[in-house]
Amino acid sequence: MRLRYYNILIYTLFLLFTAQTVLSDTEQISSPHFTDIILTTSDTHLLLFGELRNSLTKEMVDGLHSGIPIKFSFFVELEKNVKNWPDKELAVFSFSHNLIFDTLKNSYVVETEENNKKKSTSGTLDEATKNLNEINGLKIIELDRLNPDSTYRLRVKADLYNKTLPMSLHNVIPFISWWDLSTDWYTVEFTY
Repeated sequence: MRLRYYNILIYTLFLLFTAQTVLSDTEQISSPHFTDIILTTSDTHLLLFGELRNSLTKEMVDGLHSGIPIKFSFFVELEKNVKNWPDKELAVFSFSHNLIFDTLKNSYVVETEENNKKKSTSGTLDEATKNLNEINGLKIIELDRLNPDSTYRLRVKADLYNKTLPMSLHNVIPFISWWDLSTDWYTVEFTY
């Protein structure tokens, strides 16, 4: 009889663990996240390529069509891993991508700050979203600042949506940040 209860307990714990794993995988797929992060080199610089997925919400798109621009802020950090010592920070910077809907021309304009404020115009939201979500050939650091056979860590994050309140009411209502939308830090370790 005891063995039967033990088996039921083990089976129940197994089901709970499996359900938790499936739910966390589903949450990762539906929440904004980076994919296809690629680090490569040009003749002079370390370059970053990547793409955001699941970045727009219905609320954002409705606001965009009502004339409210969408701004994504990206954050990039590059550190050199130093054994038995704090890591050395080599590069830290941020940049933004903006999406505006032009109601007169019925088109979308994407401005990418890291490419000298490059603007691209798209006729569809899908095409504009693709341009908004891409990091394409971002220069991270000059190659002569990297040491051969050293290990480095690159971290990338994006803030996609921040709800704000007028007149500093966010100090009175601190839980407003629960509605903010951002990615987790995406980390790539590599040896140069």
